[in-house]
Amino acid sequence: MTEKFDAIVVGAGPSGNACAYTMAKAGLKVLQIERGEYPGSKNVQGAILYSDALERIIPDFREDAPLERHIIEQRMWVLDDQSFIGGHYRSEDFNKPPYNRYTIIRAQFDKWFSQKVQQAGALLICETTVTDLLMDGQRVVGVQTDRVGGSIYADIVVLADGVNSVLARKAGFRPELDPAEVALAVKEIHFMPEETIASRFNVSGDAGVVIEMVGKITKGMMGTGFLYTNRDSVTIGVGCMLSDLKQQKCSPYQLLEDMKAHPAIAPLLEGGEMKEYAAHLIPEGGYHSIPCLYGSGWIVVGDSGMFVNAVHREGSNLAMTSGRLAAETVIALRAEGLPLTERNLARYRTALNESFVIKDLKKYRALPGIFHRNPHLLNTYPELLNQAAHHMLKVDGTDKKSKERDIRRSFTQRRSLFGLVGDAYKMWRAFE
Repeated sequence: MTEKFDAIVVGAGPSGNACAYTMAKAGLKVLQIERGEYPGSKNVQGAILYSDALERIIPDFREDAPLERHIIEQRMWVLDDQSFIGGHYRSEDFNKPPYNRYTIIRAQFDKWFSQKVQQAGALLICETTVTDLLMDGQRVVGVQTDRVGGSIYADIVVLADGVNSVLARKAGFRPELDPAEVALAVKEIHFMPEETIASRFNVSGDAGVVIEMVGKITKGMMGTGFLYTNRDSVTIGVGCMLSDLKQQKCSPYQLLEDMKAHPAIAPLLEGGEMKEYAAHLIPEGGYHSIPCLYGSGWIVVGDSGMFVNAVHREGSNLAMTSGRLAAETVIALRAEGLPLTERNLARYRTALNESFVIKDLKKYRALPGIFHRNPHLLNTYPELLNQAAHHMLKVDGTDKKSKERDIRRSFTQRRSLFGLVGDAYKMWRAFE
């Protein structure tokens, strides 16, 4: 292919599709390259879709997007080995259109999004791997693919090739992945009748529930568990930092099996048929792990830029927003007749800084380090909180004042007064 494009987008996930769609809609000549059989073919698992980010790109997406359930209830659980303590937030406002969040099946959603990209005018090539970036000095001028005569040229190359971002690492634009900055998550989808989901999770129609979990399920490692409802299935998963898994020599699959056996979780999966299993890396290093995001002729979006808010379990909205902002930067520069140099593409980072993407990541920038240095936060405290709740709620003839003293004593014995104050201060600073 000797034809030159205005832009080449490598990858057809949420960030790549958002970027390609926005540029194609503006009239740019866009080529999108996907190594899978079709967009979404590598993604069998479910996910959460945040409507605001997609609505800014495709305002009428609800008319035909493959959406599973809209989320009306968020549950937060802190688990020990036998119990959990937590809270729920459920709002009827979330049960009124336009809905704020949805569960989706990525294979279906990515395929739909890609069709929108093609309808906007972009050319999609699948089952093709980009092996190298083509350089002219310090400037990226195109890509080399594994096809015969596979050199393709463009004014800008968008790297939306996922957390591994082999191309960026190969070109020296970013360092090798640090195991302390990525989580390995495993997921399963358990199929069951819609009426079972409705009764089991106290929902009706297309309403759904998300449960996010921390505590003993990660065996002291930095990570979280999650469960959410699809139309006729439930997605359950757990993820921990790769460095922790390596250090503890813990199998992610066994971690998930133990989690499913927890007495609070097992009843939610009872009778379901597990049909899909997937494992993937998630960039959870936060603000300090963000690599260089642009240079002459190239720009990085989505997971390649480490754009995941691990605290709030947000990823697709950061991915789509970064893709849109990258596209809008390119569109604006072309409209002004300016070259796509490193200096001019710095506008992309400015746009990100002004958006919720960088603001949220910056807000929680200290958390990864705090949890790495203080594993007891995810191990000791879940035990103490659950034991305190059990002791206070158990009616055994002991007066409540004595129970309160027992609870205070249990906390100070495990952490000491100085340790408790120190932990509280660390968490306050981290969320400030």
